[in-house]
Amino acid sequence: MHFLYRDFVSQAQIDAQYNPSLALAPTADPMLHYAAQAQQARTQLPCVLDVPYGPTVAETLDIFPAAQPNAPVFLFIHGGYWRALSSKDFSGVALGLQPLGITTVVINYALCPQVTIDEITRQARAAVAWTLRNMGQYGGDPTRMAIGGHSAGAHLAAMCLQTPWAEDYGLPHDPLKAAVLVSGLYDLEPLRYSYLQPQIQLDEGSIRRNSPAFAVRPCPTPVWVTWGAAESGEFARQSKVFHTAWRAQGNVAKLSPQAKANHFTAIHGFEAPDSALCQWLAHALHAQTCD
Repeated sequence: MHFLYRDFVSQAQIDAQYNPSLALAPTADPMLHYAAQAQQARTQLPCVLDVPYGPTVAETLDIFPAAQPNAPVFLFIHGGYWRALSSKDFSGVALGLQPLGITTVVINYALCPQVTIDEITRQARAAVAWTLRNMGQYGGDPTRMAIGGHSAGAHLAAMCLQTPWAEDYGLPHDPLKAAVLVSGLYDLEPLRYSYLQPQIQLDEGSIRRNSPAFAVRPCPTPVWVTWGAAESGEFARQSKVFHTAWRAQGNVAKLSPQAKANHFTAIHGFEAPDSALCQWLAHALHAQTCD
């Protein structure tokens, strides 16, 4: 018997694990919730939209400043399997953090197949570098900056944690104070055999370069690796693989699922100040808390 990946013998088996939409009810549309929350954030919160961080049209970010100056910063990277959605779909993540005195930055990036995952990783790192250098102009404290992401965005955030910031960007070696990775992909190999392959076009080299579970370096940034308890076994396994690799380098990490959450609701906590996601970030960044 020929195995495509681990014990999977067909694309259908892999898709069943890695296409979270298959588990939704036929009438469910998680994007309706995201869109409503995003619109609420852009309507109710102060914001500076479409700030360029790089030379291409897609390289922009949206800033939701905290009310007080010198605020800690959280940079969020959206999901969509590197080939869908934009920063505007996820403005809602600022709703729970702004009341805690945290400035939120939601980044945009170009999408596959117009660009490769290598290029998207470069753009994510460029966005982090820009934010570290420029947040003082927007009332943020770049010495208290966390990063996070959802699904493909968690992958990109994990790739940012691997970055040689001092060598490549002239920044402090480990400039990020915390990271929260939600429902991420850390070993890209199975996706080569999935419904995504025509758009993301993985090969052995891109898988090797862009699978953060296999390139972890010693890093003092504490990480919370989390996912929805109702997600597939492979999403849980991916998180555990990255957590194990992170800890193996002597790094600090928390690993836990979110009860009753699925792949799409696992980031709803960013919309509520008293949620576990917002409170963990507030503690990590020494911001306000709801304790």
